[in-house]
Amino acid sequence: MDTVEKIVEDFASDIAMSSFSSGTRLRDMIRAIRACKTAAEERAVVRRECAAIRTAISENEPALRHRNMAKLMFIHMLGYPTHFAHMECLKLIAAAGYPEKRVGYLGLMLLLDERQEVLMLVTNSLKQDLNHPNQFIVGLALCALGNICSAEMARDLSPEVERLMRSREVNTKKKAALCSIRIVRKVPDLAENFMALAASLLKEKHHGVLISAIQLCTELCKASKDALEYLRKNCIEGLVRILRDVSNSSYAPEYDVSGIADPFLHIRVLKLMRILGQGDADCSEYMNDILAQVATKTDSNKNAGNAILYECVQTIMGIEATSGLRVLAINILGRFLSNRDNNIRYVALNMLMRAIAVDALAVQRHRTTILECVKDADASIRKRALELVFLLVNDTNVKPLTKELIDYLSIADPDFKGDLTSKICSIVEKFSQEKLWYLDQMFKVLSLAGNHVKDDVCHALIVVLSNASELQGYSVRSLYKALQAYGKQGSLVRVAVWCIGEYGEMLVNNVGMLDGEEKITVTESDAVDAVEIALNRHSADATTGAMCLVALLKLSSRFPSTSERVKQIVARNKENAVLELQQRSIEFSSIIQRHQSISYLVKRATATQATISANKHAPTVAPGGLKLPNGVAKPTSAPLADLLDLSSDDAPASTTTSTTTPNDFLQDLLGIGGVSTSTAGVPSTASTDILMDLLSIGSSPLQNGTPGQESKPVHAVPEAIDLLGSLSSTTSVSAETKPTRLVSQGMDLLDGLSSSTSVSGLEKTVHPSITAFQSTTLKITFDLKRQPGNPRETTIHATFTNLTSSTYTDFIFQAAVPKFIQLKLDPASGNTVPANGNGSVTQGLSVTNNQQGQKPLAMRIRMSYKVNGEDRLEQGQVSNFPSGL
Repeated sequence: MDTVEKIVEDFASDIAMSSFSSGTRLRDMIRAIRACKTAAEERAVVRRECAAIRTAISENEPALRHRNMAKLMFIHMLGYPTHFAHMECLKLIAAAGYPEKRVGYLGLMLLLDERQEVLMLVTNSLKQDLNHPNQFIVGLALCALGNICSAEMARDLSPEVERLMRSREVNTKKKAALCSIRIVRKVPDLAENFMALAASLLKEKHHGVLISAIQLCTELCKASKDALEYLRKNCIEGLVRILRDVSNSSYAPEYDVSGIADPFLHIRVLKLMRILGQGDADCSEYMNDILAQVATKTDSNKNAGNAILYECVQTIMGIEATSGLRVLAINILGRFLSNRDNNIRYVALNMLMRAIAVDALAVQRHRTTILECVKDADASIRKRALELVFLLVNDTNVKPLTKELIDYLSIADPDFKGDLTSKICSIVEKFSQEKLWYLDQMFKVLSLAGNHVKDDVCHALIVVLSNASELQGYSVRSLYKALQAYGKQGSLVRVAVWCIGEYGEMLVNNVGMLDGEEKITVTESDAVDAVEIALNRHSADATTGAMCLVALLKLSSRFPSTSERVKQIVARNKENAVLELQQRSIEFSSIIQRHQSISYLVKRATATQATISANKHAPTVAPGGLKLPNGVAKPTSAPLADLLDLSSDDAPASTTTSTTTPNDFLQDLLGIGGVSTSTAGVPSTASTDILMDLLSIGSSPLQNGTPGQESKPVHAVPEAIDLLGSLSSTTSVSAETKPTRLVSQGMDLLDGLSSSTSVSGLEKTVHPSITAFQSTTLKITFDLKRQPGNPRETTIHATFTNLTSSTYTDFIFQAAVPKFIQLKLDPASGNTVPANGNGSVTQGLSVTNNQQGQKPLAMRIRMSYKVNGEDRLEQGQVSNFPSGL
């Protein structure tokens, strides 16, 4: 029985506790809310309490109004709506007592903002309280006005705030100055009303008033140029005095922070000095002495002292300071880099990045310390230091800095290697002055972090290798050795197998040895082994596997003894899970099966082998030529062979004449034999090679002979044999110099792409648009128009379209033409190419062909741009200009 009674009593007490009344204290409500175990229980408690407060509001119980407002503020902080009690705030503000006004103003600042219409009703109460004799009530009104002031309230109450800034009460002046900051932000036109008042407050002794006045001056400088000029004339002296007094002041417990006198006032004064001294030499000169004093006397062993020093450095770098003062500021940042606090080092690196634009030489003195920061354990410091090192690099220090970065690359964290590799590659590409140094550094990067090197960097490296004929032998040997040691680096494997495929003979025969380079012994089988291992190791990578298969196909041609083995290696991939490799394997196997002796692009005649055997013991090599294993110096390659990127090993040798003409080369290239193109007693130095003319190598003999000279016959290129199709043209010659046709015009090897040009085409002034360049990322269209008065001049309107989803920035278009063509580039319409073809950049060009009708128009183009801050480069040759231009 007793137990039942106890249960009933407990239940009744619970009901009493849960049924909130308007008289429930705030602490009881908080306790009940915290006791809720679920969100639903909390919502139920808040709902019941809000209902009780609504009841109290409707019954108009003044005694409980401030308690209900306190509970409403707590409910508002929990995220529940309290809009139904906004009028209660105004009623409390209108009350006479200080406790009610305090709760009312607190609720006003917390529950309302400047967008509430009900706020218009409080303006009159604020005006009355601003004129109240009680300074604490005035302080409440100023605090509320400084937090929720709207533009209308600022205009209405600005005179009262100005009057209070002249008050004798320190707290009132301080709060009035802070309130005026809000007024100036809302109504900048009122700034002129506060300029003189702000300047006068700088003469106060109380630090709280000084900080408020300095903050007001800072806001005035941002709001009005007139205020800025006024404060420059009237406040500089006062600010210098304040900074000197606070720096030299004795110990004051009220303002002391870790032995530093009021660092907050220090920092506020320094910030205002930076604003006033920026761009003003007179103000800056007046500040120099006190800034030097602060920079030298402030204790850097305390965190507060470091804060003052950092702000002082920012001020020195922001004003027109002397060079000696800037060096002092940068030396302070250098000391920060040796601090154990990561935050101090990070802000120092940030500041040094800005300081390098002001005094790069002073920053260079701390290069060693900055490099140590690249190796820091903190990831943020590493990245910021790396960006700073990238800015420090110039032509004089690029080699030591690059060496330091590459040395660290071997021990860097995997997460950091990507950024580090990208910066090293950018530095090497930007500042390399020697091709050999560039290649050495890139080989090191590929060896140490090849998996982090991007594809466009590899492509650029391959382009450099293709154009550096004197370093191709050295490069293929270096890459072969790197491949043996670092075979797991993907980018290294791709570049290495490409080089082995292209220059395998140089690797095997040690061709193109440099001074001091050690010879290595590599057999033909070893070269194939290297590519086979790379293929097996990276079979899952379609790009690497495809390059390996292409390299094997090339080696089967260069090394006939390994052809059968290459065939077996290629055949193993016929059932590869990667479709790309499977297709290539099947196609390459078919090629090897049908053509057991794949030759180079240039077919060798049997007589060539006889000539090589006859000259086997010739010991000398022409300057710049390659030293072959049999000691034979091959003749210099024809310009056409150079254009087609054929090595000098592939240049044909003639057995019928002592010299090799480009026409003989073309016959050998196209496999047209049995026709003699030379005449006894006629020199074979002339050439009609169109491609040679395009590159302006040598002079063309196909011009009308000068009077008094006998025209000499030349070896002509058949009109039907046009290697590049659209680069064809008809050569204008006189009757005496007309070339002899070697192959009938009916023998069109390129499906009717003859080189004859229609005369009627020259009469047209507008030509159809052509696609000058197109890749997976960029498309360039040329609109051509012939100038009526000058048939040699052609106007080109180039349109650049972005085919990717990323915007191109810093876009630059460059073009090069042969020497007989004059080129003029107009400024581009912009340097940003929108993504996905949504817009384009246009640029005008004007070309004048001084040998129009004799030599066709030709152009090489290069485009550079940035994608997400990374440099990109594309290039190509425009070879599809209409005939007759």
